[in-house]
Amino acid sequence: MNQMSPPPMLDIIPETAPFSAEQRSWLNGFFAGLVSLDNVVTPLSSAQGAEVMKGVAGDGDDGEAPWHDQTMPMTERMKLAEGRPLRRRMMAAMAQQDCGQCGYNCHDYSEAIAGRKEERLNLCVPGGKDTNRMLKALYAELDAAPAAKPAADAPATAEAQPAAPEGPAGRSRDNPATAAFLSRRLLNKMGSEKETYHIEFDLAKAGLDYVVGDSFGVFARNDTGLVDQIIAVLGALHTTPINGKPLRDVLLDDVSLSPAPDSLFELISFVTGGAQREKARALAQGEDPDGDAANLDVLAALTKFSGVRPHPEAFVEALEPLQPRLYSISSSNNATPGKLSLTVDTVRYVINKRKRLGLASTFLAERINPGEELKVYVQKAHGFALPENPETPIIMVGPGTGIAPFRAFLNDRKATGAPGRNWLFFGHQRSDCDFYYADELNAMKASGHLTRLSLAWSRDGAEKFYVQDRMREVGRELWSWLADGAHLYICGDAKRMAKDVERALVDIVAQFGARSTDEAIAFVGELKKKGRFQQDVY
Repeated sequence: MNQMSPPPMLDIIPETAPFSAEQRSWLNGFFAGLVSLDNVVTPLSSAQGAEVMKGVAGDGDDGEAPWHDQTMPMTERMKLAEGRPLRRRMMAAMAQQDCGQCGYNCHDYSEAIAGRKEERLNLCVPGGKDTNRMLKALYAELDAAPAAKPAADAPATAEAQPAAPEGPAGRSRDNPATAAFLSRRLLNKMGSEKETYHIEFDLAKAGLDYVVGDSFGVFARNDTGLVDQIIAVLGALHTTPINGKPLRDVLLDDVSLSPAPDSLFELISFVTGGAQREKARALAQGEDPDGDAANLDVLAALTKFSGVRPHPEAFVEALEPLQPRLYSISSSNNATPGKLSLTVDTVRYVINKRKRLGLASTFLAERINPGEELKVYVQKAHGFALPENPETPIIMVGPGTGIAPFRAFLNDRKATGAPGRNWLFFGHQRSDCDFYYADELNAMKASGHLTRLSLAWSRDGAEKFYVQDRMREVGRELWSWLADGAHLYICGDAKRMAKDVERALVDIVAQFGARSTDEAIAFVGELKKKGRFQQDVY
């Protein structure tokens, strides 16, 4: 008996569809088995093919996060996340710093929100109002969809990290411990444009320890002068009871006074009328009718809408909770057990003739006295740590307060007797007044513990000179360290410094590693994947 020839394979999935050859072949075979050869089959469009593939492959997400870049604007991040599952778009809305201030990293925070394990949408301090607004818009989509399943690549911590985790005090922002403030010491000398302090804490009562690379969360109090001005503008009494506490205490300890939240403008729109109501509504929706929205803290918002006096209780309910601030730890528990230090730049600036103060930085610089206690916690580092092998050489790039974790690294390696070579790049404005920890670093250099110390001062000469410029000058030696297996670390400003340093690194790899630019970029990418290039940037 004669056998019929097999029918030709139908090209149901066009070549323009966003699939590999193997995917197209499998899908064509799959649909060929579902349809009759006597029927006319219309090939699927690229868009239809993409929808089919989502059904075949799950949620259609490849697990990559091309938006995970601190320097990328929100609009670009959200554009890269278009078409991705809701949980991935939520991640794109984060500040991408993996700083831990929210109690998670960016990936885990988004997973917790999408999985309805975390209801607080305002925990991303560096993302500010932009992140908060975007998360609110995305969260609204959850009401029209079933609860999101955790991603296949979601770590166990995302599943096990509820809004108020249990465990020892001081290990999370939701369960802080109490520590004593010991001292502050100004690091700048006369003539500096900066005000930077070495801050020390006693952890004895807290019973906390830590490893280098971790961060320290501080619950600061608002400035009393600012609080008293707000109460005066409200026309309220300091002792007005709010949930059993005096209004003044609530404003000092419980709520954020900068920036003014959208909910405050919503409240103002309800208690005013006319043009002011429309302006308040516009601000509540993220618009900027007068070009001053970025400068409106709570006092400025009340002043802008002069004469509007919300009820104190409604006013407090419209404010966001006061968030802790995180700082890189600049000490080693192995070197100084029971004590912890930070390196803190004090933030002060003027807007419309009114002095503004950084919340935690000025709290630590002037509003807390030695011996006083405050709430604190240790935030474990996300991929920022010394090499497991103590013999591995390390290269540290930390200008300004970016030196903090590297002071910790150096002291830890000294305390543990780690034999690996250490190279520090430090820079600031002026060598005579901005050389933080100069005596310590020079002593380490003299003893041989600090193998190399490369310095860069941006205001000492006619032309500005930065750490990335110094790196290029010693590029041959830096490449030699990398070829010997060195790990490289960056700490500091994400928007400019970190990008410039990485660009210099690529150039060094290309020049002294005899690679093309693309090959050098791929080499640096491999360093990141292998944990040999780590960043703590903000």
